[in-house]
Amino acid sequence: MYEVFGISKSLEDLSKKVEDEIKEQFAKIDTICELNSLKVLKAFQDNGLSEMHFNTSTGYGIDEVGRDKVEQIYAHLFKAEDALVRVQLISGTNALAVTLGALLRPGDKMVSITGAPYDTLQTVIGLGDNPSKSSLKAYGVQYEQIELKDNDFDIEKIVHKLSTENVKLVEIQKSIGYSTRKALKIEQIEKVIKEIKEVNKDVIVMVDNCYGEFVEEKEPIEVGADIAVGSLMKNLGAGIATSGAYIVGRKDLIELCAERLTSPGIGKEIGPSFGQNSNFLKGLFFAPSVVASALKTMVFASRILEELGYNTSPRFDEIRGDIVQKIVFEDEQKLVKFCQGIQSASPIDSFVVPEPSDMGGYEDKVIMAAGTFTEGSTIELSCDGPIREPFIAYLQGGLTYQYGKIGILKAVQKMM
Repeated sequence: MYEVFGISKSLEDLSKKVEDEIKEQFAKIDTICELNSLKVLKAFQDNGLSEMHFNTSTGYGIDEVGRDKVEQIYAHLFKAEDALVRVQLISGTNALAVTLGALLRPGDKMVSITGAPYDTLQTVIGLGDNPSKSSLKAYGVQYEQIELKDNDFDIEKIVHKLSTENVKLVEIQKSIGYSTRKALKIEQIEKVIKEIKEVNKDVIVMVDNCYGEFVEEKEPIEVGADIAVGSLMKNLGAGIATSGAYIVGRKDLIELCAERLTSPGIGKEIGPSFGQNSNFLKGLFFAPSVVASALKTMVFASRILEELGYNTSPRFDEIRGDIVQKIVFEDEQKLVKFCQGIQSASPIDSFVVPEPSDMGGYEDKVIMAAGTFTEGSTIELSCDGPIREPFIAYLQGGLTYQYGKIGILKAVQKMM
């Protein structure tokens, strides 16, 4: 069957060698998967989930019991006071924009303590030479950033900033985006939040949790974050949710976000689920296992590409903070070929040949490969990267390890 897919015998043999070397990492991933599975099951049971909660509503969706039950389960799982889990939040960026728009007012200052955020969030903030007229900057919100220091928070600069200036919100991006840094670990986030709250207990700490859910044993709210945001087309949707995002955290902050999403005075009371309750809950139920499969796929990819002489980050045996694998190609054509190989191993649109192109919210041309059941679902195997030096592929996802492994081998063969 590998021959049918055009994968050489030598590459197949290399993959067997690699799998033997990464057994220890797989065992650690399985341990975390089991813990998170227990947490999800307990959240379902403690909140009395019933078949009736799969039902949906129409129109305004006033007091829909299924939607409300989904949000109770999310709040319980994340150990948060409240949650907003809606199909109307169409992406992680949308959920982040709603959150920031709800919590920041003209004259308020936002500080990112993980350097420049992901490209599309930069557009939301209003960074760049031609900022959007709908950006936070256009509404008078101030923005500053503090770079990481040796892939960790620069505590000294953060403490100084909060001690000398009036900062309303601190933003932390757990995952790497299109940066060259490593994903942050939950213990790093816990340490910096403790330092922040000792200086100013009232500053809002927001964590962009996209790509980071169920990778570790704890989530941001458990270590002191006030609010956390993520997409259901990534980890927690498990490839089953076809849209949506979540916001979890303090009750007063969630209410502000709900009013930003719907309208003042109404907040969480309206919003039909359009039949997504079952998908949201089934996706969450499968999420620990799917995230484990994605992590195993990334470990395999890291090791086999390292064997072939490429610089990968994280290395196969490093502790991970998200499901993203960086592969530094130092060559535009190798980046393009690798992405094309991932596309050719996809279940949908395998015949399509992706090429770099302009995309809204990105300054550079971007190549994106994702033959996914849900458009833009990056928990399914996908690979993308901006066309800029050092030509890094950002690989993520894998609904099952077996499909993920086939995709990696196909991509490597295509590149070679």
